[in-house]
Amino acid sequence: MKNIMGVIYTGESDERLRDLSQTRAIAALPVAGRYRIIDFLVSSMVNSGAKNIGIIMQKNYHSLMDHLGSGKEWDIHGKNEGLHVLPPFLTRENVGVYTGTLDALRSNIPFLSRSKQEYVVLSGSDIIYNAKLDEFVHAHIASNADITMVYTKNPGMIRDEYGTYLKVDEDGKVTDIETQPTHPHYENTFMEVFIMKRELLCELADSGVAHGNHHLTRDILLKGVTENSMRIMGQEYTGPCWRIDSVQSYFQFNMDILDTPTRKSLFNNESPIYTKVRDEMPVTYGDKAKVMNSLISDGCVIEGTVENSILFRGVRVAPDAHIKNCVIMQDGQVHSGAYIENCILDKQAIIKRNSRLIGPSSYPIVIGKNVVI
Repeated sequence: MKNIMGVIYTGESDERLRDLSQTRAIAALPVAGRYRIIDFLVSSMVNSGAKNIGIIMQKNYHSLMDHLGSGKEWDIHGKNEGLHVLPPFLTRENVGVYTGTLDALRSNIPFLSRSKQEYVVLSGSDIIYNAKLDEFVHAHIASNADITMVYTKNPGMIRDEYGTYLKVDEDGKVTDIETQPTHPHYENTFMEVFIMKRELLCELADSGVAHGNHHLTRDILLKGVTENSMRIMGQEYTGPCWRIDSVQSYFQFNMDILDTPTRKSLFNNESPIYTKVRDEMPVTYGDKAKVMNSLISDGCVIEGTVENSILFRGVRVAPDAHIKNCVIMQDGQVHSGAYIENCILDKQAIIKRNSRLIGPSSYPIVIGKNVVI
């Protein structure tokens, strides 16, 4: 499928992620021990044959740029095609935050215009999935659709007052679209993945912004469905997926990954997930270390007890420290005698000697980056 290109829009709302997204985009959120959300999206596109991928960025994109680098880890670092980082085009009117998808695409029409692929896969960046997108592209071509929208029936993706939901008939045609309803009426959650011809995307972006529109789904596709002016089809994704739109959903995803069948369904040999390589020493376990049902990344030093938790690279757990149901990001430290449960520690967070932090499982405690407790 050398005839497809990918575009990832990293412009989702991040208020409900609190401290986790203050200094980074949602796409740059560390997950599952050594990955970032963007890894799953880029890997799905690369595994589906896309070699030309553009990442549209907004505020707080420095960590995302550092993680992606030249695209070498995903084997998309060619001279003409490959990974293209598209930071916001700053003007007096545009201060680095796009109003919606159409504004972001309109600002990057030069990138879209000089690309040579016929079809484009456009994805948001707050949903984790591992999809064979080339299969959806084949189905899109076969159905003679103008636009294909990928959806899931996973009930865990449904949110009140958030998200987009589709009504799809027996032939797979989208007959109604709900955007941020108080209570969704349809079970089909749109996964923020569009498939269409590149020229059509350019036309919609240019025409939409020229008419004062900002959102592709709400302002363009909904009108296309109600007026029957475009053939919009739906394709169901049946694999595992998670929407990372709150502290609770972020915590739940990481806890879900501790389940072996769930982890194997997301990470499989047919469609590997690539990420930035960081050379570290293997994990070091002390004589009295106890680890149960946890993911421990390389570079960690474990001398205490770790239970049902995910530890990123370089985490240190001192003797007599106890960690339970926690997510500890890179280079975090838990000192001797400390006990933490249902907590999320951002990078370089430190829990001092004999501290106790116990949060409810439904609302975990978040310790910000470089914070000392």
